Parts: sequence; C-alpha cells; structure tokens
Amino acid sequence: MRSLQVLVLGIAAMLSGCGYNTLQQQDEGVKAAWAEVLNQYQRRADLIPNLVATVKGFAAQEQQVLIGVTEARAKVGSIQATPALINDAQAFQKFQAAQGQLSQALKSLFAVTENYPQLKSDANFRDLQAQIEGTENRITVARNRYIDSVRSYNITVRSFPSNLTAMMFKHEVKPSFTVENEAAVSKAPAVDFSAPAPAR
Repeated sequence: MRSLQVLVLGIAAMLSGCGYNTLQQQDEGVKAAWAEVLNQYQRRADLIPNLVATVKGFAAQEQQVLIGVTEARAKVGSIQATPALINDAQAFQKFQAAQGQLSQALKSLFAVTENYPQLKSDANFRDLQAQIEGTENRITVARNRYIDSVRSYNITVRSFPSNLTAMMFKHEVKPSFTVENEAAVSKAPAVDFSAPAPAR
C-alpha cells in the first residue's frame, strides 16, 4: 500500500514538473476565450436580421447590399463552430474568412445608409447601429484575449520539456486569428499634401 502511494506521488510530481498541469490549464483558458469569441459573433449575427429589415424599410432599392449581408450571415451560420474548430487550422481559417466577409458586408451596408438621412434619423436604426458597433468592439476584445491565450498555450506546447508532454498527450499548436486584410494593412497610407486647406 505504501509503495502504491509513493508511486502515485512520484507520477503526480513528474507530471506537474513536465508541464502537464500547465497544458491543461492553458487548454481550458483557450476554450474559455474561444467561447467568448463565439458568444460575441453570435450576438452580432442575432442583430443582423433586424438591421436588414430596418434598412429595407427605408432603402429597399439597395437590394444587392442587403442580399450581401444576408448571404454573408448565412455562410457564417453554415459553419459548425464547435470546440473542435480550434484544433483544425483549415476549418478555423474558413471560419475566420466567413466572419471577415460578414464584417465587410456590414461596412458596405453602413456606407450605403449614409445616402438615406431618414434612415439615419430613425431611432430603431440608430439603436441597432450602436449595438452592432458595440458588439464589434467586444469581438475585438474577445479575439485579443483568445490570441493571448493561444500564444501562451502554443509556447508551452513548443517549449522543452513541456513539448515532450504535449507530444505524449497529443496537444498540438492551435490556430489563431490573423489580420483579415494583410495586404491592405501592410501598404503605407497615401498622403496628399497638395489638397487645398479648408477655409476657416
């Protein structure tokens, strides 16, 4: 009995010293951060039908933009956002691309609404716009937390000696969010100083 206790304590000490517990804690942290990302994306998706209906009431002729938003939302909804998604780089990339398309479609929709003063003054539209903008901010915060969680986890998975434990228990590097439009971000903004200064 005594030798069994010593063996159990020895295994527990070995596992804690080789990063096993850290891997478990960080894996749970990644899952929690991912759940918050999904929660915010779902909140945005839930607001879109009301937004589209409101815009349609004032700007029915903007069919192409409205269809673009509806189709982008449908594409996002067709992707199974399961916890396993964060262990599959290809599925994760597809999910990120779909969310990026929805973000672009919403930007197009809000750009179009600038042409409709009555729509912009509608209280329901203003409320929906504020909620979506607030949700976009929450999405950014949730994504940043997820990126931080994944970074810590991936460092543990790739560092010695915890990488040996990671291999033994099949912990692999997890995918993270990337810049959605890397080409546009890496290009320096055009600055034109030749434009006349505004009259004072």
